[in-house]
Amino acid sequence: MSASQPLRVAVVGAGAFGRNHLRVYRELEQAGEAVQLAAVVDSDPATASEAAQKFGISAFESIEACLAAVGKLDAASICVPTIHHALAAEPLLAAGVDLLIEKPLAASLADADRILMLAREYGRIVQTGHLERFNPAVTAARQHLHQPMFFESHRLSIFTPRSLDVDVVLDLMIHDLDIVLSLVASPVREVRAVGLPVLSNKVDIANVRVEFENGCVANFTASRVSTERVRKLRFFQPHQYLSLDFARQDLLMIDVTAAAGMNPAQLAALAELAQQAGQHPSAGLSLKKVPVELGEPLRLEIASFLNSVRTRGTPVVSAEEGRAALALALEINQAIAKHSERAGLQREGGTPPIARA
Repeated sequence: MSASQPLRVAVVGAGAFGRNHLRVYRELEQAGEAVQLAAVVDSDPATASEAAQKFGISAFESIEACLAAVGKLDAASICVPTIHHALAAEPLLAAGVDLLIEKPLAASLADADRILMLAREYGRIVQTGHLERFNPAVTAARQHLHQPMFFESHRLSIFTPRSLDVDVVLDLMIHDLDIVLSLVASPVREVRAVGLPVLSNKVDIANVRVEFENGCVANFTASRVSTERVRKLRFFQPHQYLSLDFARQDLLMIDVTAAAGMNPAQLAALAELAQQAGQHPSAGLSLKKVPVELGEPLRLEIASFLNSVRTRGTPVVSAEEGRAALALALEINQAIAKHSERAGLQREGGTPPIARA
């Protein structure tokens, strides 16, 4: 395919995530990018029809009907519930369509392996939709990475009925699991975890400690029953501390010289106080905001995916990396279940009222 020939794309699933994918594809098309938004697929006729009218494209209730009617598709975004990812991917891969699959890659490792096998069989590109990898603050942080040894992640969200088909680990924490796995690049040695269902029948809040073979340790906290929204990642390496705010796309860096003996907790407290006061923290510490070129992560993610489709290059977040994040998330869920059993926290009486309503 020539560089000027538009890639014909479809979006499967027109819910909240799918509508954003539709919007970004159309924005790229209107901006002169070589992409053509061709169709939307959703099993709900009203949802499919609404999306079709808004974007002026054809709507279908099944992937098979879409493929039969629109002809050749080059790429598609899969934005259906996680449990349907593998089922949606199979006919598209068989038809020669490259895929961007929203995170998590699949609901099980068996489904993830099925997607990987089909991608290899049909020679297709599959990118996993871990859009925080494309957050400009994360991109900036990578340039200052040399030996991270401690991570602290907080991802808190106000409760909504969205994404209740999965627990908070697969819904929210998996973003940070994927990022830390990509930064550490070392096998996991040990996982300790605790989690509780609060407003749904799945785990809504979780705290996890992961130790890697290279000695790095990462603490993760994720909640979808918080009273505030927080999306932050802090990491420490010899003589340096970085604090990353995903929502603000901010990156704060402290270089340690004379105060190199301070522990991570002391550095974090000092950095927060200095940031709030807008002052240099003290002699021996160099505090600065790292320049970050702002941008919408989803648009950057989709543009990167389309570039991989056109060049046949490996995606920034490959299907293999998506499987690795899923495997760690499922291991965490097993650790949570074991802890709940040991602590006698198994819920009695079934599903919480809000989940039944």
